[in-house]
Amino acid sequence: MNKHLKVWMAPLLLMLVTKCAMAQSITIVAENKNTSLRGLSVVNDRVIWASGSNGTVARSLDSGKTWKWLTVKGFEKNDFRDIEAFDETSAVIMAIGEPAYILRTSDAGDTWKVVLEDHTKGMFLDAMEFWNEMSGIVVGDPVNGKFFIARSFNGGITWRSIPDGNYPLADSAEAMFASSGTNIRKLNNQEAVFVSGGSKSRLFIRNHQVDLPILQGRETTGANSIAVKNGKLLVIVGGDFNAPNSTEKNCVISRDAGKTFTIPLVPPHGYRSCVEYIGKKSWFCCGLNGIDKSSDDGNTWQLISNESFHVCRKAKEGKAVFFAGKGGRIGKLGG
Repeated sequence: MNKHLKVWMAPLLLMLVTKCAMAQSITIVAENKNTSLRGLSVVNDRVIWASGSNGTVARSLDSGKTWKWLTVKGFEKNDFRDIEAFDETSAVIMAIGEPAYILRTSDAGDTWKVVLEDHTKGMFLDAMEFWNEMSGIVVGDPVNGKFFIARSFNGGITWRSIPDGNYPLADSAEAMFASSGTNIRKLNNQEAVFVSGGSKSRLFIRNHQVDLPILQGRETTGANSIAVKNGKLLVIVGGDFNAPNSTEKNCVISRDAGKTFTIPLVPPHGYRSCVEYIGKKSWFCCGLNGIDKSSDDGNTWQLISNESFHVCRKAKEGKAVFFAGKGGRIGKLGG
C-alpha cells in the first residue's frame, strides 16, 4: 500500500473504531437511590435479579422494562453483595457479615429462608459461584489466616464448610474484594478459581497459588474480578479503587489457565471491579469511571461509556448484558 494512502487511512480507521465503540450504548432501565447494587444475576434475556445494600433485592421478568423492588424483612441493614438466580422464583443472596448470611427464596422473594449463618469474628463473605442449578461455592475473607470456603450441592438449600485442613492459607493483609460477586468463577465443570487483593494479589487454582502481575501492596489494591473462557483464557481486572482513573497494572491475561500472564496492549481506562466474557472474542469490564469493551480477548480495551457501575453480567441463557451500581442504577447494553 502507498505510504501516503496509509497516512490518510490511519485517522479514518481510528474514527471508525471510536464510532463502533461508542455505538455500544448503555440504557439506564432502573434506579433506586436507597441502595447500591453489587449483586447481579441474569438468568436469560427476560429474567434478571439484582441485590445490594439496605436489604434490597430487585427483579425483572420482562427484559428490564419493569422492576419489582423489595426489602428482605429482618435484613433491612444488611448488604447483599452477591446473588445467584435460577429462574423466575428461586434465588440465593449473600450478606457479607458480620454475621455472614446466605438466604434463599423459592417464591419470588416474598419469603426468604436463612440457609447459612456464621457469627465467627472476622467473617466476611465475598462472592458465590454456581456450576449449575445444584452445585455452588462461596468464598470469604481469611479467618485465622485461612480463606473461608463453603459448598452447596442442592441449589443453595444447604451449605457446609470444607474440611479445615483444606482452607487456602492467606498471606499477611491479603483478602478479597466483595465488589461484584465475581472474584470466584468456575474454571471448568469440576473446578473454580478465585483471586485476592490487598498486600498480596494471587490466583488460587486447584492446590496452587500464583502471584499476579497486577497492582498490589496496599489495602485498596489488587484483583477484583476474574472471568474465564473455555477453561484456559483468564482475564483478571482490578487496580486501586481509591484511584479510579489509574490504568496502572489494572488488567492481566492468561491464555494457559494461570501458568503465564501478559498485560494488555491497551488496558481498561481505570480501576475495574468486574469483568465478564460475552462470547467469541468479546469482553466487558466496568468500574467507578466507566465501561470498557474488548473485541480481541482482552488485548485492547475501548471506553464505551462514562457511566459508573460495579457489576456486569451476561445472560446465562441468552445474549442480554446488564450492569448495576450505585444509586440502584441498572443499565442494559443496547437499551
